[in-house]
Amino acid sequence: MDFDQAQNTAVADVNRLLIVLAVTALYCAAEFAGGYYANSLALVSDAVHLLTDIAALCLALLTLWISTRPASGAKTYGYLRAEILGALANGVFLWLLVIFIWVEAVQRLRNPHPVAGLPVIAIGFVGLAVNGFSAWMTHAASGESGRPGIAVRAVFVHVLSDLIGTLGVMLSGALVYFLGWHEADAVAGLLIGALVLYSSWGLVREGVDILMESVPAHIDLEELRHDLLAVRDTEEVHDLHVWCLASRQFALSAHAVVAREADQDRVLSDISAMLERKFNIRHITVQLERDNRRASEPEHF
Repeated sequence: MDFDQAQNTAVADVNRLLIVLAVTALYCAAEFAGGYYANSLALVSDAVHLLTDIAALCLALLTLWISTRPASGAKTYGYLRAEILGALANGVFLWLLVIFIWVEAVQRLRNPHPVAGLPVIAIGFVGLAVNGFSAWMTHAASGESGRPGIAVRAVFVHVLSDLIGTLGVMLSGALVYFLGWHEADAVAGLLIGALVLYSSWGLVREGVDILMESVPAHIDLEELRHDLLAVRDTEEVHDLHVWCLASRQFALSAHAVVAREADQDRVLSDISAMLERKFNIRHITVQLERDNRRASEPEHF
């Protein structure tokens, strides 16, 4: 993919995500209002769950925007980690909201509040339509470019989890309306709160791992070392480090001992090609050292 095509794809992704963000934000506001009107904790919980999608959308848009910002003398990697700080802040905020929802749900289980089941069901049906549209918008990129961008695929996963939350809201509304079981609303609030924690946990964990410069989860360090040693004329690898610069951007530094007669330019080229092809590592710093052990060995006649 050339630069112009990549830029056009990024612009298309931004437009797609802006539409999904607008639709999701409107429905989130509608759920908060509907939850207040119907006295439904399930609707409020699902609205909080929608905040995880809004956070993911904003982070995806931020990532696409930051990727176009040039590096500077003070920030040689640019602003790549701004998205990580935002992810951690969003995750902590959502966890505080979940704690509030769970405390309220426990109180409602002890002292059930009347809930208007029919509005809950109606808003749930709207949610199915909204989430279906968002899933279609974020998945449609695969038909345009062969595979959607990383940011769009991440949002697609969040939208699918939202569909589950919406079904939970509808089920609780049906139980209240048809069976008069008002405690179902509080139970749904507890379950949707757990879903919010599950959705945001990966975001927070990935952010902490990146800030701690942990080895990326998809990379087996011993397998990577073995593949480096498999490069022709590479005899030893030490001081091997792999970390994330930002989400889906990986870096590597290492020292490699090569044979005395090795073509160092070819070894570096082979290492770089293998790391990019197999491990998607493009920021590579490898220091080559010649193996001089044979030169110090006495010759035998």
